[in-house]
Amino acid sequence: MSESEPVRRTFEIEDPTNLYFIHPISARLVPVFAKAGITPNTVSFIGMGCGLLAGLFYHFYSHRLCALIGFALMLGWHVMDGADGQLARLTQTYSELGKVLDGICDYVTFAAVYIGLGLAMSAVHGGWVWAVIGLSGLCHAVQSGAYELQRQNYNFWGLGRQSAALPAMAPLPPGLSWRQRIPAELNRRYARMQLAAAGGNATFYAVFAGLLATQPAREGALREAYRAHFAPIIRRWGVLCANYRTLGIFLAALLKLPLLYFVFEIFGFSLILIFLLQAQKAQNAIFLQQLGQAYGRREPLMPAL
Repeated sequence: MSESEPVRRTFEIEDPTNLYFIHPISARLVPVFAKAGITPNTVSFIGMGCGLLAGLFYHFYSHRLCALIGFALMLGWHVMDGADGQLARLTQTYSELGKVLDGICDYVTFAAVYIGLGLAMSAVHGGWVWAVIGLSGLCHAVQSGAYELQRQNYNFWGLGRQSAALPAMAPLPPGLSWRQRIPAELNRRYARMQLAAAGGNATFYAVFAGLLATQPAREGALREAYRAHFAPIIRRWGVLCANYRTLGIFLAALLKLPLLYFVFEIFGFSLILIFLLQAQKAQNAIFLQQLGQAYGRREPLMPAL
């Protein structure tokens, strides 16, 4: 295993709930899974099972014990979701199917919980709640896609690791079998959605890529400067990670007002996303302006975003 592909994810941009709780538990399980010959995809399916059961228990959220069990099962999904990636890195068993499956398991878990809550709420409030839940799910997909892309960008530009979003910018290679083409195309379309949700920032990426290409002797310094500037900024995006949605669902269920969660998903998290995107664009411009000054340029390396 190369040093550039650690078993644990990039700690300096990790949300504290992952860094100090979820991923340490996952890390303890990974050697056990590896020794038992359990594949990363199997771990993903175990996590999906926890998510489906969480939806069942959250359907009965009015009973406090069921809400607690639903919360515990969602925590189990989080642990498995952290373990499958760690196991893939440890055993070097990467695949396009695994990337797609990991994303599907995430959405299946939340879909199950949303449906479980929706069935219970619609019996009380009426069918209109499904419109709220549907809009909430759409907002969720956009917000999560933007968050994940920011993390991938940090790993790509700051550390030189492969980015899952790169396939969105290139056609699929010829000669793929249908079994290879279907997951690759799904991953490509999901990556395009992430790029759209994150606002693109194509100008920034083009300028920084040009610097890396034309200044090979300074590549290490450029990437180090990127990490120093953007690590604290990327950590702010952690508020959009799934952990806080899990906590929000649980608290709303305990209050027996799950509708509050869906309203906040639509308005609260969406406003946070807009704020983070604007802040990210501003920091992109500041970073490249600082690089321009470092290289003795009077003008910024890119126009204001």
